[in-house]
Amino acid sequence: MTRIVVVGSINMDLVTLAPRFPDPGETLTGDRFLTIPGGKGANQAVAAARLGASVSMVGCVGDDAFGKQLYDGLAAEGIDVGHVARIDGIGSGTASITVAGGENNIVVVPAANGRVTTAQVEAARELIRGADAVLVQLEIPLDAVEATLRIAREEGAPVILNPAPAQRLPVEWLSHVRFLTPNQHELATVLGAEGESDFRELMRRAPCPVVLTRGEDGAWFRDKDDEPRHQPGFKVDAVDSTGAGDTFNAALAVYLAEGLDTAVRKACAAAAIAVSRLGAQDGMPRADELAAFLETHR
Repeated sequence: MTRIVVVGSINMDLVTLAPRFPDPGETLTGDRFLTIPGGKGANQAVAAARLGASVSMVGCVGDDAFGKQLYDGLAAEGIDVGHVARIDGIGSGTASITVAGGENNIVVVPAANGRVTTAQVEAARELIRGADAVLVQLEIPLDAVEATLRIAREEGAPVILNPAPAQRLPVEWLSHVRFLTPNQHELATVLGAEGESDFRELMRRAPCPVVLTRGEDGAWFRDKDDEPRHQPGFKVDAVDSTGAGDTFNAALAVYLAEGLDTAVRKACAAAAIAVSRLGAQDGMPRADELAAFLETHR
């Protein structure tokens, strides 16, 4: 069984379904409201667990009702929550999401996610030492991200860094990443090359292997000095893109041992399934669903 450690955010998603996105200053009547567990870290943990991996989560929740619900929800998915801290006197992270026409707008409030510390990551060193892959994102403090990269390097665990929300990162950090998994905007931001439109050239310039997600177009990827290669996307009826990127990252980590080409193909398929369903974690497929999808989508 693949062993995955996820260091990252844990949110409650406050989801409003609407016929369209409201204009600035406009009040619009929505169709439906949902509270759904989310956060990029928790999403990737749940997606990996549903695909059959043994998953440990490192992160923080608040001492509010959302915190208990989020903690219990991760445990119910079979995820090891021994390194999920409950922080007194602070709320859990939230993401206010409006969904319209299969797209979404998101406002994230980090709250307890801002309390993930280097000491907390250090305490998970033994888990990281035995991991087949470590997943980390940028919804937690950067010093905790740096600690994850450093400890994983020291312990020989490959890191998949999903650089979202996008921000520029030190080159030395990137040089220790097994795979960087941005979209085009995130890649340009990470490299300090905002405004450049040639994503293949950006991939070549990155100091680490890159798996670039491109929505309906699928993904482009290169390992070490290879030229970028393309994995086409899978055609589905889009319902909600929330969590699709997290599903992609999780599947990439779970199937990486099967080779990069296979892992990227399976990641694109898993993301396509997620897009065809409502909600981030609610839309994430299980291993048998992914296998059935791939049987009918060549």
